Amino acid sequence: MSENMPSLRQIPLTEVTHLPLPTLKIQTDDDVGYWKTTRSFNDYRIFLRRLNESVVGCFLPWEPSRRSQPMDKILALLEELDKWIEDIPPLQTPQRFGNLAFRTWGQRLEESADNILENLLGPEFSGIIPHIKPYLLSAFGSFGRMDYGTGHETSFALFLLCLTLVRFLEPALDNERDLVLGVFLRYIRLCWKLQDVYRLEPAGSHGVWGLDDYTFLPYIFGSGQLRDQTDIPVSSILSPPLPPTNFYFLAIMRIHDVKFGPFHEHSSQLHSIAAGVPNWGKVNSGLFKMFEAEVLGKRVVVQHIPLGGLLEWESNDNLDPSTASSGAFAPGPCASDAASNGPSC
Repeated sequence: MSENMPSLRQIPLTEVTHLPLPTLKIQTDDDVGYWKTTRSFNDYRIFLRRLNESVVGCFLPWEPSRRSQPMDKILALLEELDKWIEDIPPLQTPQRFGNLAFRTWGQRLEESADNILENLLGPEFSGIIPHIKPYLLSAFGSFGRMDYGTGHETSFALFLLCLTLVRFLEPALDNERDLVLGVFLRYIRLCWKLQDVYRLEPAGSHGVWGLDDYTFLPYIFGSGQLRDQTDIPVSSILSPPLPPTNFYFLAIMRIHDVKFGPFHEHSSQLHSIAAGVPNWGKVNSGLFKMFEAEVLGKRVVVQHIPLGGLLEWESNDNLDPSTASSGAFAPGPCASDAASNGPSC
């Protein structure tokens, strides 16, 4: 990891009981601008960049030399949620999107969340449950609207951020790499399964102007994995099938599984990146800017994210309020909600 990568602060457990619980804070575009001046926004930016740096040059399939117990417990949690899908099969209904069985799955999560988190955290960290429970509950889609989008993906990333701020997860290189290549991969596969089984609608779909109807972070992490690869051109994504060696390729092949027709028509942004960006380093840096502008900078995405407590709502005067950069890849007019085998780590 780069020596210039900033460290992530620690919140002592003794302070957690004195913190306010997270609530919905973002209601206007001005609130979005204010959020970008807060410590929580800066924490999230640092967290994602550290995760990105941890996987540069690392490829799938990947197994850690040693996996921490907290990481094992998070993976077991996701595995349990996956098994619920077998217990709650989709109902035989005619609608194209949104099978009502997803609400039953969501109800089980809401009813079980406290016990799940107690088993995950143990008595030492149990005091943070009220602070992180909202992020877990919103990480898999909206049970009311029966949709999934980048805001739900962000909720899961914020869940992991909170666990790191209190040091249930240690922000060390091996752990951060395992968070991406182990935990986040398991999470995204679970979400793909939920989308397929319960036919979840894209939340605030961009149509052809969006990067992806459902997700964004796999493209950041995948381009990070590929960042230093000079023998794998960006344009290689235009020649499927692609090997499952990184998140970017996995996400592209996922699109081919769920969409039909010419790629340049249904995924014009990704096609433009492949055709016009010269290397993975520029893709990676450009996607970070696009993410801040088109996901974190959109009220319709972040208005559903509770803030406060571990994710401080107070403004940090040391931050630059103009963090909403326009993407290196100019986004279209959207109403956003949202190879070869490389070396193994």
